[in-house]
Formats: sequence, structure tokens, C-alpha cells
Amino acid sequence: MAKKGIDLLRDRRKNKSTAFTREERNALGLRGLLPYAVSSQKMQVDRIVTNIRRQDDDIDRYLALFQLMHRNDRLYYQVIMENIEEMLPIIYTPTVGEACKRFSHLFSLPKGFYITPEDKGQIYEMLKNWNHRDIKVIVATDGERILGLGDLGANGMGIPIGKLALYTAFGGIDPGKCLPVMIDVGTNNKELREDMLYLGYPHPRITGEAYDELIDEFVMAVKKLYPGVLLQFEDFLTPNAYKLLNRYKNKILCFNDDIQGTASVALAGVLASCKITGKEFKDLKVMFLGAGSAATGIADLLKSALMKHGLSEKEALKRLNFCDIDGLLVKGRKGLMEHNLPYAHDMNSIPFKEAISTLEPDVLIGATGSGGTFDQEVIEAMSKVNERPVIFALSNPTSKAECTAEQAYSWSDGKAIFVSGSPFNPVEYKGKTLVPGQGNNAYIFPGLGMGLLVSKAKGVNDQLLLAAAETLADQVTEEDLAQGKLYPSLKNIRQVSHAIACRVANLVYELGLTRKRRPTNLEDRIRKNMYDPKY
Repeated sequence: MAKKGIDLLRDRRKNKSTAFTREERNALGLRGLLPYAVSSQKMQVDRIVTNIRRQDDDIDRYLALFQLMHRNDRLYYQVIMENIEEMLPIIYTPTVGEACKRFSHLFSLPKGFYITPEDKGQIYEMLKNWNHRDIKVIVATDGERILGLGDLGANGMGIPIGKLALYTAFGGIDPGKCLPVMIDVGTNNKELREDMLYLGYPHPRITGEAYDELIDEFVMAVKKLYPGVLLQFEDFLTPNAYKLLNRYKNKILCFNDDIQGTASVALAGVLASCKITGKEFKDLKVMFLGAGSAATGIADLLKSALMKHGLSEKEALKRLNFCDIDGLLVKGRKGLMEHNLPYAHDMNSIPFKEAISTLEPDVLIGATGSGGTFDQEVIEAMSKVNERPVIFALSNPTSKAECTAEQAYSWSDGKAIFVSGSPFNPVEYKGKTLVPGQGNNAYIFPGLGMGLLVSKAKGVNDQLLLAAAETLADQVTEEDLAQGKLYPSLKNIRQVSHAIACRVANLVYELGLTRKRRPTNLEDRIRKNMYDPKY
């Protein structure tokens, strides 16, 4: 039975609030429940945006938008889509980092699904409590490595909620078909456990077999209850991130955004940088500071891209070097993880800054989670060996960035081509406006996800990630490049996501990664399938 009256106004997916027409108010039992005036959705958007701008800080803006999401889904997404550049830093990085740290203190309205060790053996039945059966995308985290902030336990739920908002706003996935999941296995953050307001499982993290069994039960329950769902692993600690990806990539449609999404968006930026520097991609030397899942995922995809451009695997690996706090990763170094081994070369270990001068990398990529690690000496060293040094300071949130845009430009005398994980404002330097790029995964995963779902792909491989990266790089205009930008304007993110979805879906069909036949009108079908929040 169709909802009417108060029940209709409380249904966030159907509520239009003051935009209900007089005829609708009569037919749906709404007379007397709304003010007299009938507003257009455009008027509602303007009202919301004006009120958001009146808020004192970004956390207040984040909360106001979150509450809007719970009142009126369509208005929330219309506000985001009409004001992408202004709203993205509020609903996601960097504000989401602060929101996660304070999640238990700010909690008011439940959203998402929570699983704890006490739920073992009951996860499948519990998932039936979710009021939607046609789930297409799940973003799941265990909260152990939230952005660059570390173990935030159940407070990390802000990340899946934020990611899925971007799946809808940017990729056109119906919000009713999205499910954020917190696999709350405890936290080793003692301060959180002792916080009286902490809402998570207040015990140290379970590990080993108990952890593996809980994750396995969750994944198998999801596969059984939601056939064809796309499962995105988010913000797991590096060893678990690789372990889970390798364990489930052939069992369920899944990917890890920190490893594969970050890799694809970074590769797109590196490809675009060649249009500014004039260098051949296959000739590039890339150095990483940080050797976790994000950095290694980027290197793995760069290796595949270099091989696609004609290099052997051995030659490609030689062009990729890693440094950490102890210097250059080399063979014989104790304590290297399995994913680091291919990049540990047969040479003597030297300190990071000396490695820049010795190896002369064309591109420097930071994924350290430690703010300020690209100091003036580092940027000057990169500028000495490059006419246009390419600097990626990818760590989030802003406080964790390896350097700021202003630092990169001033220390390089305006020569740096700069990309960050969190947004930085344009910088005026010697009479020229320099515009930093934001290597935001939101450029990749919404379109990738839509392409995988439309084609009913059986899995995700490097060829699909390469295709997504190449498509993104192709969207960068000459105007963007003239400003030093390696990514297209966020204002065009829906078009970018559509282009990526089409390219990915076409490749899925071409590679035989689906049992479905390619429809003749694929591009139109994808466009028509993209969620439209207009009333």
C-alpha cells in the first residue's frame, strides 16, 4: 500500500517536502502537514545551500547534509550534484576524517549495517533485517586504517557511508541499492575503548582465525543474499587488505579501493603529466615514499601499464623504486612484506633524499600517512633533476599530506606539477595562478562500479583498471593542462564516470568476463540507468 500523510513525509526516498504540488497534497493526505507555498526543487536546493554556508565549520556542514540525507534522499543528491566542488570536501575528504574521529560523539541517526564477533553464525539472518533486497554495491571496512588516521574502530563507518554517497552522486548508482557495512571486530585504540560514548565493540581487535572466519561468513552471506553484488573493501590494514583481496577476488565481484582505485587514479595522473612534461610514459622513473597497500597498488598497476607500453616485466620493475623511513627498499632488507619483494632491487640501501639525487625519478609519489615528509630539501632535489617535477602528495586527510600545494610550488620556483589526495586551493605564484590536482578515487570507483554492474562482470583485473585510468586521463583538457591540472574539473564528474563505465563495460564484454551479451545501445543504457534525483 502506497504511503500517505506523515508516513510519506518520513520516507526519505519518496519525500519531496514543500515540493509536493497542491494536487499531490490532496491525493496523498498531506493537506495541513506542510506550509502553504509550493517550492520547486531548485528553490529547495538554494535554501539548503544557503543554510549550509551559514554554518560555522565543516563538521556542522557535514552534519547538516547528513540529516538532509535522512529526510530527503533526492534533495540531498541534487544539492551535491549541483555543487560538487563545494560539497565534496564536506561529505568526503578531508571533513569525513574529522567526522570519523568524532563519530560516536556526533551520532544521531543510524545508517548502515554493523557486524561484531558476537554475531558469528548469524550474519546471513541478520542481513535480512536490512529493508532492501536488491543491493548492488556494498562498501565494507573494519575501521583499522581509516585514511591516514589509523585505527578508529566502529567510528570508521563514516567512510563506507561517504563512499556510497559518491557512488550515487558521481556514478549514478541508486542509493536504495547501496549498503555501507562496518565489520566491527574491536579496536586497539585504547582511548576509544575507554571513551564512555564510544559506540563500537569495546574490546581489543580479534585477529587470526577468529577474524578470518568472521570475514568469510560475511562475504559468503553477501554472495548468497545479493547475487551479482559489487563488494568494495575499504580502509583495511595493508596485510589484511591484500589477504582479503587475494582470497575473494575469484569468489565474488570485489575490489579494494585503497589498492586498486588509488592505483587507477594515480596512473591516470601520471599519464596526464606526460602531456605537460613531454616525456614518454615508458621512459618514466617513479619513486614512492611509503610502502603500504596504496603505494604498492599504484606500483603494481604502473608495472602493468609500462608492460602494455612495451617494457618487459624486469624493465618495468627497474623503473619503480620504494623508500620508507629506513631508506631505499633493497634485497636483503629484513621485514619486507610479500607485496614489497618485487620492488626490492639489488643495490645498496641509501636514505630517501640521497635516493632522489642518485636515481633521478621523474615522478615522486607519497603515500606515507605522515604529514610534511616532502620538505623543502625533497622538493628542491626533485626540481634539480627535473625541469617539471611531478609531485603526488596523496595522504589523507589534509593534515597528513606530504606537503601542501603552496610548498610544492614555492620550493620548486613554480615548476612543480602537483597532485594531492585532499583538496588544496589554487596558488598565486609570481603573477600566475597554479591549480593543484586532486587525485581523488572518486574519479574512478563510481564509473568503474557502474561499468562492472551493467556488464555483470565476473571479476576485476588490471586490464579494466588500466582502461579506467586511460579514460580518465583522456578527459583532461588542454585548458586543464595549461593550469597544471592532471585531472578534469569535478563539475564534469558525471560525464567522466559515464565515460569510464562505458569503457569498462565494453572491455568486460570484449574479454569475456561476463555471460551476458553486449547490448547494441550500451552507452544509452548506462546513461538511462544512472540515478537522477530530480523530482
